[in-house]
Amino acid sequence: MSLRDPNVVSTKRPKRVAIVIANPAVSTTTGWPVGFWWSELAHPYFEFTEKGYQVEVFSPDGGKCEADAMSDPNDPSGYSSTDLISQGFIHTEKLRSLVDNTLPIADLKVEEFDALVVAGGQAPMFNFENATELQQKFVAFYEAGKVTAALCHGTAILRYAKTSDGEYLAKGKTVTGFANVEEDFADNAVWEYGLLSRDKHIMPWRIEDELKEIGANYVQAGLWRGFAIRDGNLITGQQNFSGAETAKAVIEALGE
Repeated sequence: MSLRDPNVVSTKRPKRVAIVIANPAVSTTTGWPVGFWWSELAHPYFEFTEKGYQVEVFSPDGGKCEADAMSDPNDPSGYSSTDLISQGFIHTEKLRSLVDNTLPIADLKVEEFDALVVAGGQAPMFNFENATELQQKFVAFYEAGKVTAALCHGTAILRYAKTSDGEYLAKGKTVTGFANVEEDFADNAVWEYGLLSRDKHIMPWRIEDELKEIGANYVQAGLWRGFAIRDGNLITGQQNFSGAETAKAVIEALGE
């Protein structure tokens, strides 16, 4: 195949990164609509495009995606009101259209991209189990030696991703993801405000517990601290405040 073919990754042209966000879902634990988290798309997108990278946005099924309400800077809760990067993304028509028209993961060709980033939000905890094509593409990127990253609850992908030899991809790797201390904080908040009875939890299972269970070396930096870690070509980010850290680790791994 000629290097003039636009489908061939070449050092002569900008790096290309695929960001995957989750399709909408309904939480089986709370009954709430759930989706992706704005900062986990917008912040990496900002870091990559500032470097001149080309970025495409995918989702397992393609089509319009919806964000978790509290990740929207305009949400009445005010939780993300200081997130100016996401605010800018939301109010830029060209960028917002990327969320309204995500490409299906089936269209993602590993050879066309230099890196893959799987963003989080609450939906991955409910719909990544059945996102088998995403699991396969994640492993394909990793086994091709390409930079392969997951962020926050997007690290749910590691509960399912197995390499061609049948082992969990994360087994023996040093990784991070949404921490138990953060799940405790979130549960306590909804209990305090009476949004959920104390016999229920927001999440059906926990990232930290499951990653340890499959043999990963799970680490974290503390409650709500931006943090990402690299183990070879696998990069993971702790939570929604770690989008920039995750992107910068990807950029460093790409040698830029």
